Order: sequence, then C-alpha cells, then structure tokens
Amino acid sequence: MLQVDGHTRLCGLIGDPVEHTVSPVIHNTLAQKEGRNLVYVPFHVEAGQVKKAVEGAFALNVLGMNVTVPYKREVISCLDGIDGIAEKIGAVNTLVRTKQGYKGYNTDATGLYRAMISENIKIEGEEILILGAGGAARAAAFLCALKGASKVYILNRTKEKAQMAAEEVNRQSEAGCVEAMGIDGYKNLPKDKKYLAIQATSVGLFPNTEDAVILDKEFYRRVHTGFDLIYRPSCTQFMKLVREAGGKSYHGLKMLLYQGIEAYELWNGISVSQEDILFVYARMKEAMGIEE
Repeated sequence: MLQVDGHTRLCGLIGDPVEHTVSPVIHNTLAQKEGRNLVYVPFHVEAGQVKKAVEGAFALNVLGMNVTVPYKREVISCLDGIDGIAEKIGAVNTLVRTKQGYKGYNTDATGLYRAMISENIKIEGEEILILGAGGAARAAAFLCALKGASKVYILNRTKEKAQMAAEEVNRQSEAGCVEAMGIDGYKNLPKDKKYLAIQATSVGLFPNTEDAVILDKEFYRRVHTGFDLIYRPSCTQFMKLVREAGGKSYHGLKMLLYQGIEAYELWNGISVSQEDILFVYARMKEAMGIEE
C-alpha cells in the first residue's frame, strides 16, 4: 500500500467529464507494482479554466498530466513546447513537466496503433471510415494515413469541420488519402465494399449508452470491423450495431491502456515490461467488470 508523504509525486487527468475515467487504475497500479512513490488523480476542469489548470498544476509541482475531451487542442496554447507528432496531429493528450512549463505529446495515435495491432486489425491498404473530426479523430486519421491506408473518410455532422481536419491531416502526413464527408456521406460510397470504421466521438459514452452517431443499419452493413475509442460501456451502441450487421467490434480499453503506458513512461523515463502491461490490463478489466 502506497504511503503518501512529502516525497510523493502527483500526476493526473484534466477534462470534462472525468468521472468515468479508468486512467487512475493504469498509473496507480504501475506505481504500486514498481514501488514508485506516485499517485494519479482525475481533475474535473470546467470550460474556460484550462489555462489556469495547467498553470496551477505547474505551480503545485505536478509531474505530468493527461488531457481528455474537450481540451486536447485548447491545451496546446498553454504549453511551453510540443512534440513534433503532436504538432502534426494538432492535439495533445499528455503533458510532461519541464523546467519552464509542460511539453505536450500525443500518445493517442501510438496507443491506438498498438491496440489495433494487438487485435490483429490491419490498416495498410484498408479503406477506413472515421466518425468525428475532433482531436481523437485527427489522431486516428493521421495514424491511418501514416500506416498506409488506401483511403480515409472523415465523417462529421459539420462537414466544414471534417474538411478542416482532412486538409490538416493530408498536409501534415503528406499522404493525400484523407477525404471529408458529412455524417451521411457513406451513402455515396460503393455498397459492395466493406470498411474498417473507427468511432472517434464521445457519443455513446456512459451514461448515454444508447446513443450512436449513426443509427442507420445501412451504414453498419458496410463495416467489417468497428473500433470504438470509447471504453465505457464495454459494449457501446456502435459496437452492438456493428455486430448485429455481422462485423467484428472492439472497445477502446486497450487504446486507453497503451496511451497510458506511454504517458507513464514519458513521466518516469522508463520502459514498462510486457508482463506489467498485461497485469495492468487485467486490473482495468476487473475494475470495469469485463470478463472477456
């Protein structure tokens, strides 16, 4: 059991909401297993308070922080520096303390890639539908472009926002394979093709578990594999609809795992063993009541 004392280092998560997060399980489990004097807690930061939160964390000697929705882009202006990959994606989810402030990183993209690899999901040569155009969607689109997807469609309720995201990812990845669509743009795609779909919005997040960005069953008949970045609930409405249409679907708990592992490594200057990664994942599933 960790004994909190004057040497205890603090890490945390800022976002709105944060009540659903499983991130403390990752970092506190690792710290306890390693015997590291570190604790991780979630901080609910209301709109308009991000700059104050980051400055306050630095003043309080907080070692590092994760950033979740809706602040992954807004937080960039509060930082002392930003990693090249995070800059290209245009979103930050991990803050690492420096002498002058925090440096921003994006471990979402690499975390998603490691999660998809662990489920034997292929990106290279695939045509991919991404739902959403926020920070997580940009990270997913950037990853898919870099890893050789033949085509990436960003579908969003506001097509202009999808267009901005597509142009940004095309420019930064130099791949030119990303195209923007309205949320019903899939209706104009060939009906005989099957796609990998990545659900990158917060729609369907607990407690609104019956919601999905798209409810039309025609969409799901075109999906061979669905990956929802949401991890609570462990079977989202998006996942249910993919499975009902005959496809495979996965939740985002492994993405959360791997992005968290990489953040922990950045904060502490270490490499986490595969044995410890599997141990943490088991604890995460236990915390969520997942028996798969």
